[in-house]
Amino acid sequence: MTAAMEMKCDIKDINLAEQGKNNIEWALRDMPVLRKIKERFIKEQPFKGLKLSACVHVTMRHCVQ
Repeated sequence: MTAAMEMKCDIKDINLAEQGKNNIEWALRDMPVLRKIKERFIKEQPFKGLKLSACVHVTMRHCVQ
């Protein structure tokens, strides 16, 4: 059993998981600063051994063409 499987969380609506995943992928694709931070932290591992949580609020604009 992995650590992720052992973690207990209260999930209000699991049906929103796919949209959340899509939002994260959108942010990584369309927000280059987040991608750069991720790449740097994977390489440097400045928080190795620590458990961190983060929340990024992003307002997405949907354009109709």
